[in-house]
Order: sequence, then C-alpha cells, then structure tokens
Amino acid sequence: MIFNSIYELIGNTPMIKLNRLTDEGMAEVLVKLESFNPGSSVKDRIALSMIEKAEEIGLIKPGDTIIEPTSGNTGIGLAMVGAAKGYKVILVMPETMSIERRKLMKAYGAELVLTDGKKGMRGAVEEAERLAKENGYFMPQQFKNIANPQIHMKTTAQEILKQTEGKIDMFIAGVGTGGTITGVGRILKKKFLI
Repeated sequence: MIFNSIYELIGNTPMIKLNRLTDEGMAEVLVKLESFNPGSSVKDRIALSMIEKAEEIGLIKPGDTIIEPTSGNTGIGLAMVGAAKGYKVILVMPETMSIERRKLMKAYGAELVLTDGKKGMRGAVEEAERLAKENGYFMPQQFKNIANPQIHMKTTAQEILKQTEGKIDMFIAGVGTGGTITGVGRILKKKFLI
C-alpha cells in the first residue's frame, strides 16, 4: 500500500495483549501501541486534528506559521504534520528538554526557540504567546484546543471499541493535556453508562 502523505499513517494503531501481567483467567490487559504513529506518539493525532480544524475554520493556510509551546511529543507531531502540509513551525520549549527531541523536531524542519529552563513550561508558554501576538502566528494551544479531545472521540475511542469488540471493563491513560482520557472517556461513558 502506498500513502500520499506521512499524516495518512496517523491512527489505526495496533493493540497488544500483555500475557504475563496477570494470572491466567484473571484479566486480559491490552495496550494500544501509539508509538506506531509516524512521530512515535499519540500526540501525532492531536497535531493533525488541531491543524486540520484550524484550516477548516480559516485560521491558517499553507505558508502560514504555527507556533506552540511544547515539552516534546506535540511539537514533534506539529513539526511533522506542518512540514507535510506546507507550514512553517516554531516550537518554544525550555532549554532543559532533551537533545534527541530537539534534533527530531529540527529534522522535520521546525525552528526551535529555547527558553530559560528555570522558568519551566510557563516561560515557554509566555514566550510563544508573545511571539504569536507580535507576528500574527497561529498557536494551536494544545491544552485548550477542542480538537484535542475530539480526535480521540473520533478515532482513538472508535479503534479501541472495534479492537476489543466493545468488551472493556476499564480504561487507563496517561494524562498530559487530558485530551486522550477526555475524548476516549466521553465515548466509553456514552456507550457503557447511558
């Protein structure tokens, strides 16, 4: 199968059963392998979703600049999707973030702005907001953007239901922006509690 763009590979990630975590017959523990996304994380989903939502409502068009404060994975996703769609991407992060993440973002063509590590993510957010305002850049705001949980309602939750044939007793997710657990949680609650 040949795909036209790297972002067409986002989603439809496999699930694997952990066979040695519980005793036979106690429980079936399944893990969704979001590392199979092209940028190696679940954040590829929200990067694509936030950019496509902004395109849909006319906030950006190819050639525009996207800026986002990030500690890593969302930045990688935005750099990857932005490159594929023709956007300049500027990522603002504390200087304490890993060299490996920085190199990957740069490999996708993103420009990096490093802020004082002592100021943490707050310093990165403030600098990104300043640059966005001064230059008219689009900032997706991953923590506030409704496209974040929506993509998990539309894709991640549906994939989980299909892969498990709707047989779920519990769902556990790491929480960063809250998008995954919120989006998947809404769908699972709707299916099982109402």
